[in-house]
Amino acid sequence: MNNIKPLSVVEHMMHQDSFSQWLKIELLEIKEGYSKIKMMVRQEMVNSFQVAHGGIIFSLADSALAFACNNRNNLSLALDCNISFLKQVNVGDELTAEATEVHNGRSTGVYSIAVFNQHNQQVALFKGSCFRTGKSLI
Repeated sequence: MNNIKPLSVVEHMMHQDSFSQWLKIELLEIKEGYSKIKMMVRQEMVNSFQVAHGGIIFSLADSALAFACNNRNNLSLALDCNISFLKQVNVGDELTAEATEVHNGRSTGVYSIAVFNQHNQQVALFKGSCFRTGKSLI
């Protein structure tokens, strides 16, 4: 939409995103239509079975989606998302979510987000689509 760099857009988003801050998400790599982020699973993120609550893993992947689909400075909102949990996640696990653009349309986008643990084992697969509003974020 303009010549604002993808990283600048995502840094602006992170500054406004209290939930991603609570997750303690770290930005690893940002480029057009792509994001790679990580976080550590903490004790307050587990369920009664002492494994990471699915909502935590979903939230990490959802943040990766948001950073990938918005980083061209075109305000984009999630239309639908789904996730498959592939492997148990525990306290102390470091999760990395990598969002890759599958489709970049004028009004919609589709993204595949793979979530890995610190052993490079895939723990989840997330797919999300977004609607592009045509409005700038910054």
